[in-house]
Amino acid sequence: MQGLLRLSRTIDWLNAQVGKVVIWLIMASTAISALNALVRYIFNTSSNAFLEVQWYLFAWSFLVAAGFTLLNREHVRIDVLNSRLPKKAQIWIDIVGFTLFLTPVCLLVLYYTVPMTMQKFASGEMSGNPGGLIRWPVWLALPIGFTLLLLQGWSELIKRIAFLTGDGPDPTVKPGEKTAEEELAEVLRQRAEADARNANAAATAPQAR
Repeated sequence: MQGLLRLSRTIDWLNAQVGKVVIWLIMASTAISALNALVRYIFNTSSNAFLEVQWYLFAWSFLVAAGFTLLNREHVRIDVLNSRLPKKAQIWIDIVGFTLFLTPVCLLVLYYTVPMTMQKFASGEMSGNPGGLIRWPVWLALPIGFTLLLLQGWSELIKRIAFLTGDGPDPTVKPGEKTAEEELAEVLRQRAEADARNANAAATAPQAR
């Protein structure tokens, strides 16, 4: 299990680094969009290449950051029922989801997109729009993005199994988020401090009089 946990930490580190790069892709897309609007307004001209590179960058940031999003538990979850279940039941639901749903879907997408991306690269297919870009770079985001998502799914699966075996912490807590036990301890500590302040105030009140 320790070897698997080391693998999980490596995958987490990889997607964390990818997340840092994706921020710059979004910034580049925003800058290109602003530049394109400025050129069109001042010189009354534009290019399909400017428009296409924007959605190329958006596609890369959206797809490649999927694993980073899963790492930080920022994906959309409907917890109306799940949040009311015991912690072990929640963990088992995640295990089933990662094993029977996420993994097969990612493998299926890779099965179809890898050969298609290779075909686009070999043919040098270009955009049908005048002045458009070559197509394979945006297709490449699909296999890379789903590979990172698949790896992160396996990392989350390892962490949940480790939690059930007692070899790891609760993986359902977001980084920096306090567990229910930690929140309870914080509330008790604040109450104890308040009681101590009240006791000191009560003890010093007669002396002040």
